[in-house]
Formats: sequence, C-alpha cells, structure tokens
Amino acid sequence: MSLKVHSIGPACTVQDRGRTGYLDQGLSRSGAADLLALYEGAALLGQSPDCAALEMAGMGGTFESTQQICIALTGAPMQASIDGTPIVWNAAYSMEAGQQLMIGAAKHGNYGYLHIGGGIDTTVFLGSRSTHLTANVGRAIQAGDILPTSLHSGSAGMKLRLNDRFAGGTLRVLASFQTPLFNQETLDRFTQTTFSRGARANRMGMQLDSDGEGFTAKGQLNILSEVITPGDIQMTGTGNPFILLPECQTTGGYPRIATVLPCDLPRAAQTPAGGQVQFEFVTMDEAVALHAKYQSDLARLGALIEPLVRDPHDIPDLLSYQLIGGMISATE
Repeated sequence: MSLKVHSIGPACTVQDRGRTGYLDQGLSRSGAADLLALYEGAALLGQSPDCAALEMAGMGGTFESTQQICIALTGAPMQASIDGTPIVWNAAYSMEAGQQLMIGAAKHGNYGYLHIGGGIDTTVFLGSRSTHLTANVGRAIQAGDILPTSLHSGSAGMKLRLNDRFAGGTLRVLASFQTPLFNQETLDRFTQTTFSRGARANRMGMQLDSDGEGFTAKGQLNILSEVITPGDIQMTGTGNPFILLPECQTTGGYPRIATVLPCDLPRAAQTPAGGQVQFEFVTMDEAVALHAKYQSDLARLGALIEPLVRDPHDIPDLLSYQLIGGMISATE
C-alpha cells in the first residue's frame, strides 16, 4: 500500500519521534517538530506513535492512493479534500485506490502531518526513519515519490478535538546552567516581555523579536561551547532569543537563558510568523509534574477519540449506503 506524490511543498519530510543517544557523535534528535501531532495521528488510526508520518512545513501537496488505505491529518490545520470533497482536520479517513488527497496551505501554525495506516515505511537509520536535512540524513519528499506503508491499514472515521497550540501563548521554561549569568533585572525583563516570532525560523530554531534593548549575559563572549538540546533558548550576539528545535546543533557557545519544557515545545514550534509568546519560569518540581501530566495525556489520547459524523451533503454516494439496517418495529 502506498501514496503517490503528484505535487508537494518544498519542505516536506518524513518524521517520527527522532533518534536519541547520538549527541556525543554530533547528531541531534531531529524527529517531528510537533510530537503531540504524532501521538494524535497514532490515536486516530489506532497504531503506535512510533510510526513515521509526513511533516508538511506550511504547505501540503497532492497525493494519490494506489489502493485502499486509511489516513489521518493532524498538527497545523490546512485546507484538505478527497476527490474535491472537503474534509475536516484532526480526523481519520479511508481512501480507495485512485482517490486523490489535496492538502493546501496552513491556516494556523506551521507544521501539518499526514499519517498513513501502518506508518510510512522508509529506511531506518540509527533507530529512526526521521529525515535530518542539516545532517544530510535523507531528503525532502519530491513530486513523483512513493510513500510506502506497511500491511497494517489502520482505522478510519474518528476525530479528536483540536488542541489550540497554533497561535503562540505562554511557554514555561526551566532555569539552565547559564541562567545565573543573567542578572535579575534582565531575567525580570525577559519574563515581562512579549516576543513575536521573527522571519528567521526553520527546524533548527526560531528567532524571537521584541521592542527595546536585547538580552545579554555577564562574560558571554568567554562562554565555552557546551552540549545543547531542543528547547534551549540561546541569546545571539544581537540579544535576540533563539528557541532551538529538533534539528539544532549539538553544542553552542551562545549563553542560554532558560529551556522550554518538552510539553510546551509543540506550541513553540507551531507559533506562526508574527505570533506572540511570553515566558514563565517554573521550578524543577513543577517541571517534573508538568512533564508527567504531559506523558499521561499522550497515553490517554486514544480514549478521547470520537466518531467522525459526516455532513450528508458531503457524501456524493449517500443513496448507496444502507441507512436502515438493523431497524426494528416501533410496536415490538
């Protein structure tokens, strides 16, 4: 089973949860920018969140099913239709051989995800199918490519309530080893400032802009390069915060004022250009509790799915359905 790609945006890649354990060899995690979207797709199709999906940065494409498959759409909402009939986001559908799925531009957020029953069955490299463009692992999907799947077809006809994480908001952060390099006045100004996501953003990181002077640390020109991870907030030479994302480098010398909690990274990554964010420091105990709740919420997504009720006006072959099967007499 597979989907044939007829047209596609310029930055669409296959992603799963990423590869861990290779920082000491200079390879960062990569993986989906919005991990929550992976779990949502897995819940909708009744499969493992380890399955790979197609991450679409800002723009989707046109895909043709080569035989009956199930698909799900999660992450940043995009315009979508099957054979010209509009479909809703955060839901799972069945496609017959020859049907075409069209996915347009993102209406909110940045990264949309196309899931296929059984996952996209590309080559596993170091325990993951994730493309890592900055490390030259894999490549972006192109027109003419085939997205192969396993034999598991998944389930369809389900939906999930859309999690509102596509317009910025508050990002909770934890103090890092270098936070004490910033004086208290700078830290207070950092949490009191409303930032907007700048134009400089990709899967490596996203720059934030604000009015007023930049944010600097004591002796920042003499800081040695140290290990860094997604979520770290570096202060560049201009004093602009830069939130690091899945394809960030593994070491860096810019001072880090704080680290975004993993549970808030999907919101950070999905903040659109011009979207506003604020930062809130939490304690280590609070961070541990928030992370535990996040993992618990991911585990129970399957219990939150509900039937997708289609509008009869959107079912062109409505009269071919058996709508009264199982009915009984009202007098019995």
